[in-house]
Amino acid sequence: MYKLSPSDFAYLYEECKLCYYLKVKHGIYQPSMPMPGVFSAINSRLQGNLLGHNLKKLAIDLPDGQVVSQEGWVESQLVPETSAYIKGKYDLLVKNPDGTHTLVDLKISQPNDDKIEKYRTQLTAYQFALAHPKTGSPINVTRLGLLIFYPDQAVFEDGVARLDFPPKWLEVPIEKIGFFSFIKKIDKLLSGPLPAESRDCKWCRYRHVGETLSHKEISEEQNLPF
Repeated sequence: MYKLSPSDFAYLYEECKLCYYLKVKHGIYQPSMPMPGVFSAINSRLQGNLLGHNLKKLAIDLPDGQVVSQEGWVESQLVPETSAYIKGKYDLLVKNPDGTHTLVDLKISQPNDDKIEKYRTQLTAYQFALAHPKTGSPINVTRLGLLIFYPDQAVFEDGVARLDFPPKWLEVPIEKIGFFSFIKKIDKLLSGPLPAESRDCKWCRYRHVGETLSHKEISEEQNLPF
């Protein structure tokens, strides 16, 4: 069985099928730089202060619903007709007035509309896991969305610098057929032979440079006259 992390869909899978294959199937991770501490601090404070509040009271343009869960882990049953299941951690779960739920992904980024398509599969994967959990009761998620914060202006008062982060809501359409097709495509990739490298993958290029330099040094050492 293949454990799929939704956070890999928008970047790793799209950037390099070989690196994705190596991570999921063989546990070989790309080297990565840690997220700068300031972004982690901003993200944790935003999420923590949203918990227990109605989004609409924070900003009139946000959905009507109370944030009931923050950074929740989910693990799904097998996706139908595949050997894959979903496991990961969503950002926010909001309870709607009608008892259903909205799943929210929080971003500190420019609120461009292209992010709707970029993160749709990730959010749909979490929705599937909540509706088809490996254990526990299913949760009915009827809306998906991105809650995006980006600094607008700085104000200096009373010895403190304050950054304004106006929230922007981007509704993400629910499209289950496309999600199942996407997971079947991943399942086929992982069940097949080692995929080709991506020409644009910086880690694949880095790996080849290292191999070239190491072989060159070995060759030079072998030709030493002593």
